[in-house]
Amino acid sequence: MKRILLIILISLSIGGTAQNQSNWLSFRGNSELKGCTNAEIPKAPKLLWTYKTGDAIKSSPIISNGTVFVGSNDGKLYAISRDGELKWTFDAKTSVEAAPLYLDGHIYFGSLEGKFFCLNASSGEKKWEYITEGQISGSASWFYSSEEKKKRLLFGSYDYFLHCVDAKSGKGLWKYESNNYINGAPACNGEIAVFGGCDGFIHQVDVKNGLVKDTLNAGSYIASSTALDEEKAYFGNYDGLFYCADLKAGKILWQKEGGISFLGSPSVNKDRVIIGAENRVVYCYNKKTGDLIWQYKTKGKIEGSPLITKKSVLIASGDGRIYQLDLKTGAKIWSYEIGKAIISTPAVVNNLIIVTAMDGRIYAFGEK
Repeated sequence: MKRILLIILISLSIGGTAQNQSNWLSFRGNSELKGCTNAEIPKAPKLLWTYKTGDAIKSSPIISNGTVFVGSNDGKLYAISRDGELKWTFDAKTSVEAAPLYLDGHIYFGSLEGKFFCLNASSGEKKWEYITEGQISGSASWFYSSEEKKKRLLFGSYDYFLHCVDAKSGKGLWKYESNNYINGAPACNGEIAVFGGCDGFIHQVDVKNGLVKDTLNAGSYIASSTALDEEKAYFGNYDGLFYCADLKAGKILWQKEGGISFLGSPSVNKDRVIIGAENRVVYCYNKKTGDLIWQYKTKGKIEGSPLITKKSVLIASGDGRIYQLDLKTGAKIWSYEIGKAIISTPAVVNNLIIVTAMDGRIYAFGEK
């Protein structure tokens, strides 16, 4: 029994947010921010429903047991049923751009006022709030502390700090100071948190104590999140350079240029890494060598992040369309024109796609 429990705890520590074909519980699916799932989606999804919020939506949605959670620039966090009906809202008073995180029956998210909230996922009741000194634009990650036997939350703020907070109580445990704003979510493998920011560095922080382990110069500021894959980190910067770094060795393994700027985060599976750029192009690279496998050009700049499903890639564009591309070839399988820019990342479970747009609507696609 003890051995089984130990295996479970190790899996929690390494794997981060549990993600399966029925749930998409965080911004990129798990705490390593890989942005991939084995869920299957239709080749020609149909629009099932839309829900209108009070303002534009920059926040990426998540899905837990059929319920969609997402923030809006109207200052509210929404819980919407799988059928598109409102379950509850919570008024955070200022814009919610960060994607929420679902963990153990609770919803965690930050606002542009710098407040970080914990809500009951069933009712929307506030359990606690934690205050930073700058806006929170990125989602939170979590890890399990095997020493304390407690779950911890990690998130960045424009106060320059990466914050570590106890998930149950909201008590601040430590803060790590970078040299500028932190936009994206931190990636975490249970031992280190990895993130970039406006200071142009990739930071590796020990999650036990908040002390820096290493930094890596990324050349220019980083507006998005880093994807972790074992000892490798994948990320793009504002100058249009895309990198694969060996964190253990502290060096860049390969880099690619030409994206103008990378504002979204990459997706990583067993052999590929995929990223969209402001030059309107989706790039698919061999994750070991950096060789270009395929590319696909949309009609608008790409600020959101791709999502790898079992056989395809989903990505939204500033041209107001969501695209489904063939994972092997990059050929377009399907697209849908919403008509307003999309800067968020889709959420996917089996036969259901949720995406948000700057028209303030939540869109659900699937099989009728």
